[in-house]
Amino acid sequence: MKNRIYIKDLSNYIGGGVTISGWVDARRNQGKLVFIDMRDMTGKIQCVILSNHAEAMDQVKEVRPEWVLKIIGLVNKRPGRDIKEGTINGDVELEVTAIEVLNKAETPVFDVTTDGKEIGEELRLQYRYLDLRRPRMQKNIRKRHRVIKFIRDFLNNEEFVEVETPILTKSTPEGARDYIVPSRLCPGNFYALPQSPQQYKQLLMSSGVEKYFQVARCMRDEDSRGDRQPEFTQIDMELSFIEQEDVMALNERLFIELINNLYPEKRIQQIPFPRISYQDAIEKYHSDRPDIREDKNNPNLLAFCWIVDFPFFEKTNTSDNSNAEGEWTFTHNPFSAPIIEHMPWLMDRKNIADIVATQYDITLNGYEIGGGSIRNHQPEALRQVLQIIGYDNESIDKNFGHILHALGSGTPPHGGIAWGFDRLLMLLEEEPNIREVIAFPKTNEARDPMMKSPSPISDKQLNELHIKLKS
Repeated sequence: MKNRIYIKDLSNYIGGGVTISGWVDARRNQGKLVFIDMRDMTGKIQCVILSNHAEAMDQVKEVRPEWVLKIIGLVNKRPGRDIKEGTINGDVELEVTAIEVLNKAETPVFDVTTDGKEIGEELRLQYRYLDLRRPRMQKNIRKRHRVIKFIRDFLNNEEFVEVETPILTKSTPEGARDYIVPSRLCPGNFYALPQSPQQYKQLLMSSGVEKYFQVARCMRDEDSRGDRQPEFTQIDMELSFIEQEDVMALNERLFIELINNLYPEKRIQQIPFPRISYQDAIEKYHSDRPDIREDKNNPNLLAFCWIVDFPFFEKTNTSDNSNAEGEWTFTHNPFSAPIIEHMPWLMDRKNIADIVATQYDITLNGYEIGGGSIRNHQPEALRQVLQIIGYDNESIDKNFGHILHALGSGTPPHGGIAWGFDRLLMLLEEEPNIREVIAFPKTNEARDPMMKSPSPISDKQLNELHIKLKS
């Protein structure tokens, strides 16, 4: 809007005329004076309508909270007794000379000036566009942007390349359940939405990218909980010609700089981050994501911890049908490499229970916030892993042939890590669940009350996709 001034900058215009635009935060009628608090994305300002501005006084009579206004006025210094120290625009107010209503608003279904925790989540998500107006949610969304930008800038300075990988991909039988998308052009065939960019980022290492990262959207059809959503964001990275120590050192430095720059009020309990073996974590803390804080009542204390030396394989859970009918399954993902001392065991398929993976997780205050590994970059080693977990060669070639061929094309040693970004932000912002740091999340039942999804589709769409539903 022409000549519009952001509210945060009004102190620079004392004694001058300005135009602001935004929402009515509150309205107070005191007879000869009417006050309205206006807000935009940068802050709030108290506006006063005096009786000598008859047209503005007449216009403000119908104005209500959440109306969108354009206001013309004079920036005045507040009298000394009315100055509010330590608040934005605490020393000024806007004397309104003209009001233009840009859009009226229905009475909101809930108050958007509170922190919102007193309102049922179903209602908040149904009217998320209103819920996001509240100061706490604005803070979370804007802080999310700042954290992502900091990470992007850091990795750019480390010569990483951001690469977007496909959303429509292939269903492969590892990990959680896939979300499936039917293909109209290839009847009876389906895409899968990515659970992670795992195979694509390894293919990028085959392609010579060497240092890749992505703010990646991931989808998993699994039961929701406070720190889990059907779709979520990973900070995903992969590097060539590196060892486990290189990945851990880079990420530790990134975490430290991120906290020091964007959360200076917080204290990291121990630097370098302590390292605990999986076995010791289970024996001492009965968890592979231990909360090692010295003082669990201090919300500004951050206790990072690396968990290392994971067992590569574990006995198959008979209720787990996510892989072939093997005696063994992987503990994290099948693409990891064993520690170098245990590579002969893998290739000979012996001492399987004792093979240790080059897998590393990073935890924070009792939550796993990231995990990665050095990968099997030679096709023969990956084939051995897949055979151990129960795939025959025909199934391997059908489901994993593309990555085996790529690894055999001259792929360097490589490894990486993925952060659960929403979970990290939840902890840094001291929120109770990740839905508070995601703009448009789903409920615990994986529904979107605002868009009313998932929802049925028409018979025409079903016919185009060659799909018939069971009654």
